[in-house]
Amino acid sequence: MKLLTFTIPCYNSQDYMRHCIESILPGGEDVEILIVDDGSKDDTAAIADEYAEKYPTIVKAIHQENGGHGEAVNAGIRNATGLYFKVVDSDDWVDWNAYQAILAKLREIAGGSVALDMLLANYVYEKEGAKHKRVMRQTGFPKDQIFTWSDVRHFYKGHYILMHSVIYRTKLLRECGLELPKHTFYVDNIYVYKPLPHVRTMYYMDVDFYRYFIGREDQSVNEKVMISRIDQQIRVNKIMIDDVDLNKVSNYKCRHYMINYLEIITVVTTVMLLRSGTEENLEKKRELWRYIKNKDIGLFHRLRNGIMGQTMNLPGRSGRKISVAAYRLSQKVVGFN
Repeated sequence: MKLLTFTIPCYNSQDYMRHCIESILPGGEDVEILIVDDGSKDDTAAIADEYAEKYPTIVKAIHQENGGHGEAVNAGIRNATGLYFKVVDSDDWVDWNAYQAILAKLREIAGGSVALDMLLANYVYEKEGAKHKRVMRQTGFPKDQIFTWSDVRHFYKGHYILMHSVIYRTKLLRECGLELPKHTFYVDNIYVYKPLPHVRTMYYMDVDFYRYFIGREDQSVNEKVMISRIDQQIRVNKIMIDDVDLNKVSNYKCRHYMINYLEIITVVTTVMLLRSGTEENLEKKRELWRYIKNKDIGLFHRLRNGIMGQTMNLPGRSGRKISVAAYRLSQKVVGFN
C-alpha cells in the first residue's frame, strides 16, 4: 500500500499540468499519482500517458468521458491505493519543503497506534499579479499533535477548511459514502464538508504546503464566471444542506464548525445572486432561503440570525449595497477572487 495518493483532475490542462506533476514526483515510492484525464480535447491524455510510462510504479493515467471535476475526484477515490488521499488541481502545485515534512509525519503516524482521519496544512494564494502571497492557516486548531474536535479552542468567522488544506484517510472517504455530483463546479465544498462528522482524529502542521493559483479569467472562482454558473453554486449549497443532518452530529464543536461552514457557503451563494442584479436571481435567492427554512427551521434561524445572514438579507436596494460592501471587505481580508 502507498502512503499517500494524489489525484490530479485534468481537463484541457496541457499548458500547466506538468508543473503540478513535477512538484509531486519527489515523493517517490511513498506516493501514488493518479492523473485523471476527464475527456480532454487537447494533449492532456498524451501527457498523462507519458508520465505513466516514465514512472510506472508511481503514476497511473486514468482516462474517462467528461464528467466534471467531481467525477474526476470520484475516479481518484475509487482507484486509490494510498492510506491517505489528496486532491491537487492541475494548475496548482505543492511546496517541496513542506511536502517532505508532511510525508515524514504521515510515515510516523501510520506506524503508530492511533489512526489519523485528517491532516491539515496551510495553503497559499498564488494570485496572479499580487506581490504579497497570502498564507491561509488553520487558525484555532492545535499544532503538531493529534487532536479531536473537543480539543479545538475556537473558530473564526470567515475561516473554513478548503480542499487545498486537507488530506483525508482514504478509507474514511469511502466509508462515509462520498460521491460528488457530475458536471458540477464548486464540489470542493462537498468534498470537505460531508466527511467531517466521521472525522475523529486530526493533525495540523503549520507548513505552507499547497500553492493555489488564482487569477485566470476563465477560472471557476472568477466572480463573473461564478455568477454565470450560479445554478451550480445553488445546487452545491442545497446538497450540503441535504447530505448531512446537522442535528445528528454528536460532537458539539464539529456541529458548530459545520454550521459556520454552511453559513459561509450560503453567504457566497446569496452575494453572487445579489451581484447579478437580475430579478430572476433575486427570486432564486429568496427561493434558496425558503428551501433552507422548509428543510430545517432551526438551521434556517441559525443562518438567518447570524451576522452574515442578517447582512445578506437586508431589504431593498440599499440593503443589497451593504451586502455587497461586506462581501468586498471579506475579499480583501481573504484574498479570494
